[in-house]
Amino acid sequence: MRILIHTQYYPPEMGAPQVRLSELAKRFVERGHEVFTLTAMPNYPKGKIYPGYGGFFRREEQDGVTVVRSYVYPANGAKIRSRLANYLSFALSSTVAGAFALPNVDFVFTESPPPFLNFTGFLLSKLKRARWILNVADLSLEGAIRLGMIGEGYTVKTMRAVDNFFYRKAWLVSGQSREILESVLRSSPEARTYHLSNGVDTRRFNPGLGSKDIRIALGDGQGCLAVYAGLHGIAQGLDQVLDAAAMLQDMKDLCIVLIGDGPEKKTLMKHARLSNLKNIRFLDPYPNHAIPAILASADIALIPLKDQFAGAVPSKLYEAMGAGLPVVMTAGGEAGDILQKAKAGVVIPPGNVEALASALRLLAHDRDKRAEFGKNGRQAAVTFFDRKSIADKFIDFLEKAARG
Repeated sequence: MRILIHTQYYPPEMGAPQVRLSELAKRFVERGHEVFTLTAMPNYPKGKIYPGYGGFFRREEQDGVTVVRSYVYPANGAKIRSRLANYLSFALSSTVAGAFALPNVDFVFTESPPPFLNFTGFLLSKLKRARWILNVADLSLEGAIRLGMIGEGYTVKTMRAVDNFFYRKAWLVSGQSREILESVLRSSPEARTYHLSNGVDTRRFNPGLGSKDIRIALGDGQGCLAVYAGLHGIAQGLDQVLDAAAMLQDMKDLCIVLIGDGPEKKTLMKHARLSNLKNIRFLDPYPNHAIPAILASADIALIPLKDQFAGAVPSKLYEAMGAGLPVVMTAGGEAGDILQKAKAGVVIPPGNVEALASALRLLAHDRDKRAEFGKNGRQAAVTFFDRKSIADKFIDFLEKAARG
């Protein structure tokens, strides 16, 4: 079986889609299938092409996967026009590269968003005589509306109509959450859907990787260490964490560490500096391979979201649970349901800074509760959200379809 994974984001970039899709591709290879990835020149999240990359076309090998890269206009998301140019440039260049540089395949698996890839994925599935799988990673349009980035109107109505068209044309619409699939089926009841849940490699993320040296590198090695590791963007709402930190200045034994980069980082650092927050530390991004040990060395995982986005279940939730780390999360919907059902942490409504500060204060002082939450989360991750098991079920599904 041959499969083409079509995504704008892929390693060596760091981020949730990059890890999730590269691990899925690797599992296909381990199961004896031929895998191609059509992706962009790496530039995320800073909007600068990585050293050693560039131009219109490049071919390489990663973990047995043939990776074909095409041109992208680099952008960091600060300006809408730049971001649109970023999305459109890759949609167009990947159409050309995919058409001429890749063989026929059995399945084209397109990661959306960005939504412009829907056009390219649909076209490539026709050119390659393949069944088209549209993987909806999040409901980006609804999220943009919630954030006030776009208003209801003709444009939104048109975009929804286009989405519905592709839902109907896809051989299969897969989604990371049940909320995403419910949204798809409400608008396109005839769509064929599959719940391709996100998850975690429970062998890589486990509680036994922690070390005192890492604790010292992150903080001072003393007291309670609360960690966020990921993108510093608008949707993450990290300003909530800073506002909560301002309420916790009396806690000398609590250190809040924000690891990563993104368009909001400079603003957040300025906020912390002007507010004279002594319990906040900003660190540069760590490579993906270092994150499991960092989480295992911390005491609390922070997972903030600015608003309650339908269908959004952060991959950080699964990673924290796999690492046996209690979670404090500002979210609702399916993400909150997963955490509460697992009894693995505390769910705070987005924007409730007082409750966020109270949850951090409670867990920082209650070692037994942290241990209980961490144990519960680890058990849920192994039982329900192991990425290898999730990938194997999906591959079994596709193998059965290919034989039929």
